[in-house]
Amino acid sequence: MTPVVVAVAITGSVPRKKDNPAVPIAPSEQIESTHEAFEAGATLAHIHVRNDDETPSSNPQRFAEVQEGIKKHCPGMIVQFSTGGRGRDPSARGSALYLKPDMASLSTGSVNFPTIVYENSAALVEQLATGMKAGGIRPEIEIFDLSHLHGARRLIEAGLIDEHPHVQFVMGVKNAMPADEHVLDILLGELKRLMPKSTWTAAGIGRHQAEVMGWALSRGADAVRTGLEDNIRIDKDRLARSNAELVALAWEAVARHGRHVATPAEARSALRIAG
Repeated sequence: MTPVVVAVAITGSVPRKKDNPAVPIAPSEQIESTHEAFEAGATLAHIHVRNDDETPSSNPQRFAEVQEGIKKHCPGMIVQFSTGGRGRDPSARGSALYLKPDMASLSTGSVNFPTIVYENSAALVEQLATGMKAGGIRPEIEIFDLSHLHGARRLIEAGLIDEHPHVQFVMGVKNAMPADEHVLDILLGELKRLMPKSTWTAAGIGRHQAEVMGWALSRGADAVRTGLEDNIRIDKDRLARSNAELVALAWEAVARHGRHVATPAEARSALRIAG
């Protein structure tokens, strides 16, 4: 079986220290937390940055500081910037792409979130995809709805992404796509029809994290995702102590399915990223 890339989403835009003191906010905290997760087996870091008051930020200097720290302390780890829109000015969502991270997230359509509409206009999607192509940055296509697969296919047809995108199904966000095993099978069927050369993963939000990870692994996913962005708890009675603790659980899940966690070199090969 192919190795499994373990992605860790260390911070996100939503959880605060009042929710879990382990959520890393300052760049120095993010670097330290990512290093711990790397030592635990993560080979891809999904990065958001925050302002000092913990609100979402698009500050390129903060992205640069985190990226530099990860490169220094986590040799070979894939750095993936978020271009997500929760709490960020759309015009600034690609402002750090000039730093040329290995990857960047790319949502290909709009969707309802618990309290907002996560808006991704066609023009913004094309702008972000164009910036990624110009910088040699591999996109991770974020799928919050079936139609978003077709949005990604249109980007391929427009020559903005290649035939080998890395695709992530995001399941369990309230008002968006449910964490439902049957739904995942429908999505995978459509993915294989539209983008048969893609790699893929699935992220379960909150209490669905471990469940969705198991579904993905049983279906031969190329990667799994964990981290405090998606889930701040080990179970209903205990908060996660760190991103590294969540990575360790992902490692155990990969082993239970008879596969092994990708090394940094194997992760880069699987996702077509230069070393």
